[in-house]
Amino acid sequence: MSIKLNALFSDSYVDVSQYRDQHFKGNRYEQEKLLKQSATLYVGNLSFYTTEEQVHELFAKCGDVKRIIIGLDKIKKTACGFCFVEYYTRADAENAMRFVNGTRLDDRIIRTDWDAGFKEGRQYGRGKSGGQVRDEYRQDYDPARGGYGKMVQKS
Repeated sequence: MSIKLNALFSDSYVDVSQYRDQHFKGNRYEQEKLLKQSATLYVGNLSFYTTEEQVHELFAKCGDVKRIIIGLDKIKKTACGFCFVEYYTRADAENAMRFVNGTRLDDRIIRTDWDAGFKEGRQYGRGKSGGQVRDEYRQDYDPARGGYGKMVQKS
């Protein structure tokens, strides 16, 4: 009976996902604690052409946005398809997780996830070519994310 009641109080949209930042400076317990208290979201699958203003317009519908950090290619310093959205409160960030995750922005279905808190340097892609790792191995043509993946472009 208690398992069924727990389901009534569960909110899968705001639960912490299984993903963990492998570059987090600290132990698993510290990361878990920060994720459960965080008002910062990672936003992925953005077009390389999505602007900070577009992100703000969408996410401000869920609460007061403190700041937006657009992810950059570490070599070219151009947008590379992700950002961080910081809210002033956890409640506003939870609303974004509930209502914005899986919606369309700039003709792309975006995904949101909890972030332990933005630190300087994390705005840069971690791929070998400067962008996101996922774009290095992409085989398909995606005009909103720079065409073909980097490995395909090299061959």
